[in-house]
Amino acid sequence: MSLDTHSALNDAVTRINELVPDSRSGLPNELFYLTSRLTPLINVDLMIANEHGQTLLTWRADQFYGPGWHVPGGIIRFKEEAAQRIHKVAASELGVEVEADASPVAFFEIMNPDRDIRGHFISLVYRCRLLSALNPAQQASNLDSAEAGQWIWVDQMPLNMIRQQKRFEHLFRL
Repeated sequence: MSLDTHSALNDAVTRINELVPDSRSGLPNELFYLTSRLTPLINVDLMIANEHGQTLLTWRADQFYGPGWHVPGGIIRFKEEAAQRIHKVAASELGVEVEADASPVAFFEIMNPDRDIRGHFISLVYRCRLLSALNPAQQASNLDSAEAGQWIWVDQMPLNMIRQQKRFEHLFRL
């Protein structure tokens, strides 16, 4: 690396530190996307089952993974424990409280070979149990049509599951 490049990077990092003095609550999108191009992101995924052995999924439609069912999950923030992120995901995606096993039931390395931004994740999958009721108004009526944020109980992985999470299929039977 040239001295000019090194100096320019130092200046940029100094400016970023001024603009984002505490990253514990998350990063501005521009910085988050840059970070996701430079290093894998660590996330938690919540495998929530009901008394009938069904798995809870939520509908997602975003620019990175497109529309489809997915296991609720979220990226761990700097100096945030996995347990904290699990509770925040349950609250933000489902409006519920959960109890999670102390250790993950699975670990996956998820990559999207066609994209660098949000293209590499280390996924810690936790088995969880609901401690509060889901909002029935957010329940999807079927697997084929849903809106962002809706949830559904399934007996098996649906065909329109987000591609990167299809590797979770064997966890639906735990």
